Amino acid sequence: MGAGALVAGACRERSGDAIRVGVLHSLTGTMAISETSVVDATRLAFEQINAAGGILDREVLPIVVDGQSDADIFAREAERLVVTERVDAVFGCWTSATRRTVKPIFERTDNLLFYPVQYEGLEQSPNIVYTGASPNQQIIPAVKWSFDNVGKRAFLIGSDYVFPRTANALIRAQVDALRGQIVGEAYLRLGSTDVDAVVKEIVATKPDVILNTVNGDTNVALFRALRRANVTSASLPVMSFSVAEDELRIIDPEDVIGNYATWNYFQSVDTPENASFVKSFRERYGQERVTDDPMEAAYLGVHLWKQAVVEAQSTDPKRVRDALGRQSYQAPEGLVSIDSATQHTWKTVRVGRVRGDGQFDVVWTSDKPVRPVPYPIQRTKDEWERFLTELHDGWGGAWAPQ
Repeated sequence: MGAGALVAGACRERSGDAIRVGVLHSLTGTMAISETSVVDATRLAFEQINAAGGILDREVLPIVVDGQSDADIFAREAERLVVTERVDAVFGCWTSATRRTVKPIFERTDNLLFYPVQYEGLEQSPNIVYTGASPNQQIIPAVKWSFDNVGKRAFLIGSDYVFPRTANALIRAQVDALRGQIVGEAYLRLGSTDVDAVVKEIVATKPDVILNTVNGDTNVALFRALRRANVTSASLPVMSFSVAEDELRIIDPEDVIGNYATWNYFQSVDTPENASFVKSFRERYGQERVTDDPMEAAYLGVHLWKQAVVEAQSTDPKRVRDALGRQSYQAPEGLVSIDSATQHTWKTVRVGRVRGDGQFDVVWTSDKPVRPVPYPIQRTKDEWERFLTELHDGWGGAWAPQ
């Protein structure tokens, strides 16, 4: 255990003191379009817990900080939360570039990060609890559904960092196995609005489907440019992996109606728990607000952490981690469980079609929650690690181009 862990643990367990936790997301910059609402859902969970009496007769105090869509700032703020603010857990990160950058900090200090976003896999840390989808719970079933229902010629477009690059390596292997064809592949820097050249390439290559791993507000420019080029969902559908209800509040509905996304949760999911979640969120933040998958994954992560703290009768990260593998929770999306072998989450997979009101009609659902597989079988774990090392080294020791 590192010195940071000793410092962070020094004030734990004092009866009556507030339990301090960190919330680390982008409130500014290109990723604020997605992450600000995740903070709101996280806060709602803590407010509900405090209204019900807190945890172990103690109030929970969330300390919210802004990562500013910058991996280096995420690392600095993660260090401050754990070592200076002495939090017992942190709930945060969106992009894999930020998560992979802060990962060594949580491992060195033996603290816990709850990560709420679908991602590329190829990772397993005792200090991270993954409440979003692993590749076999989003990317892989989305490609199979697209090929079965749309077409077998795909164009890959993504933001230029570790998640889209890795996701598209997975997709390429799957497309080969399905005897399909990748007709083009392009990447855009996070925050870029320079999309016209890529859209021209898409039109020229005439794919059956666009597989979209663009993150952040670049999606606004991308869908607008596709519309200007007369690319519609009827002529060329888009399957997105990082566009949900919250992003659709910012994108013109006419630009996206009829396109698809694959998630584990949609606001339109019909469960009593979801009706309560949506009602509570709107009462807290406004009737015009929407919920989406990363928000729900953040919300359920807080409740799973609470259950583990109660079982452990402690906020100490090591004791909480020991209890987490026994936790299940009836979440808005349905029953979720922490996989004790990987600290990933068993989740149901859903494909949705965008409606004119910015919501999704669910057009396909897995029969039951799917076991998470962080390292897809297309390559061995060592081969995937070499793939990541090459990306990291090629970007000068970072998880995105510098």
